Amino acid sequence: MNGKEIKTIFGKNIKFFRFHKEYSQADLAEKADISITFLSNIERGLKFPKPDIMAKIAKSLDIEIYDLFKTDIIHENNKEFVNLLFEDLTKKVNQVIENVYKQYSK
Repeated sequence: MNGKEIKTIFGKNIKFFRFHKEYSQADLAEKADISITFLSNIERGLKFPKPDIMAKIAKSLDIEIYDLFKTDIIHENNKEFVNLLFEDLTKKVNQVIENVYKQYSK
C-alpha cells in the first residue's frame, strides 16, 4: 500500500464515522478544532493530518485512531454507509428545493 492509498482509506473512514455519528463537516471540524477546509481535504485524501490532529479527530468521533486506518470498514458496513450517504443527499436536495420554493413563491 502506498501513501496515496493510506490517505484515501483514512479520509473515507473519517467520512464513514462522521456520517455514522450524523455529524456535518462543520460539526466534526469544530469538535476536532480544525478548519472545515482542512477536514474536507483530509476526507478527499488530499491532505494528511499530524498525529495530534488524528487524535483529536478520533476522540471527536469516539473511536480509536487505528480505526481510521482499517481497510475493511466501508466494505463491512457498505449498506449502512450508502444509506447514510443517501439520507444526507436527500436532506440537502430537500433544503435546496425548499430554498428555491421560498425564493420564487414570494
